[in-house]
Amino acid sequence: PAEMAAAPRVPETQDITRIERIGAHSHIRGLGLDDALEARMVSQGMVGQTNARRAAGVILKLIQEGKIAGRAVLIAGQPGSGKTAIAMGMAQALGADTPFTMLSGSEIYSLEMSRTEALSQGFRRSIGVRIKEETEIIEGEVVEIQIDKPASGSGEKRGKLTLKTTEMETIYDLGTKMIEGLQKEKVQAGDVITIDKASGKISKLGRSFTRARDYDAMGSSTKFVQCPEGELQKRKEVVHTVSLHEMDVINSRAQGFLALFAGDTGEIKPEIREQIDQKVSEWREEGKAEIVPGVLFIDEVHMLDVECYSYLNRALESPMAPVLVFATNRGITRIRGTNYKGPHGMPIDLLDRLLIISTEPYTEKELSQILHIRCEEEDVEMTDDAQELLTKIGTETSLRYAIHMITVASLVCSRRKGTEVDVQDIKRVYGLFSDVKRSTQYMIEYQNEFMFSEISQPDAEGGAQVEADAMATD
Repeated sequence: PAEMAAAPRVPETQDITRIERIGAHSHIRGLGLDDALEARMVSQGMVGQTNARRAAGVILKLIQEGKIAGRAVLIAGQPGSGKTAIAMGMAQALGADTPFTMLSGSEIYSLEMSRTEALSQGFRRSIGVRIKEETEIIEGEVVEIQIDKPASGSGEKRGKLTLKTTEMETIYDLGTKMIEGLQKEKVQAGDVITIDKASGKISKLGRSFTRARDYDAMGSSTKFVQCPEGELQKRKEVVHTVSLHEMDVINSRAQGFLALFAGDTGEIKPEIREQIDQKVSEWREEGKAEIVPGVLFIDEVHMLDVECYSYLNRALESPMAPVLVFATNRGITRIRGTNYKGPHGMPIDLLDRLLIISTEPYTEKELSQILHIRCEEEDVEMTDDAQELLTKIGTETSLRYAIHMITVASLVCSRRKGTEVDVQDIKRVYGLFSDVKRSTQYMIEYQNEFMFSEISQPDAEGGAQVEADAMATD
């Protein structure tokens, strides 16, 4: 008994399959449009920005119908006006079948490869190939599984598997590999399974309806399916969707498949990509595959330099190009890598290729609705007076600052054993954490105490200008 107490049992499986973290845009479920592509005021986590969402919805429809490729869209607006939220809404609306790749403009400078190679890989990640192939499968409901263990305790396991459909029933002999596969998938009598004859892969489709009333412990996630009809052995068309980048990596080296999981893909030779493109073209002609143009989203696009912009100009003309979505909060500023200025920090020739979607500042009512949605997402109870004060703070400072205050105010509330965030909690947090305007004003007042201060004699006008510059670069 003492030994058993010292070695507690550790459960082999966990019921929790994924952990969802609350992020800045985790409340976004789509673009919030109706069937006529009209934007609802509050829907799927989106608030306001009706014109921008309507424009994004038109682009989304064209992508889904496969009528648009090699086009680029720029979402431009001031900081905190929902540019990334619109891009995330597009990603959610497209679903898992359409490739959606997110990059940051500064991200490509930190990779161990050239900037153009990083962009090339982003392009290739955003183009899917839907490959169709026919395979022979065995599909049926498990009637019984018998596993015979060797009497000596060692040696090969043997067994029998009884499968049935509505019309027939067959017994199959099992080898060690198949027994391990069945045990791994936790297959038991009453499950409907498929077995791929070529690879031996076992997939569990769900529980049979005939076993629905059986007295056993079944979770709410248990899926019930009908007992298969016809013969046990069938020919089935299987569709795999992979990106061009995944095909590049797998074919670029001996251990390419492992490199995909490690993330160490390195630079890929152009010859490999040409061979892949040629093979995909052959499959398309034979009807074995089809191209799925996806979306490459580049946030903070003004961080790219003139070399990257030149590459994007050429890459957009390629027949294998996804839809590009850029986002920037810059006005007329210097184009990185040159001494020239351009709108949004981008060259005119590239801007000429873009469809530009402008976002507008949120109204006070829209700010209140966004803060209400974020309170629900972060599971924070807040009084109406506190939410009204938080909305006022968001109007005078910024939406991001107000959103950051929600969780912090909730922690302050829990410290005083409160159940709802009240006005006093918001005031407490407002006093503890400065926003950009107050922080800038503090630096102007005490700039002589800081190192490397560049303001010699700050006056009212100079102080206001520094404050405005700080807000512009937020």
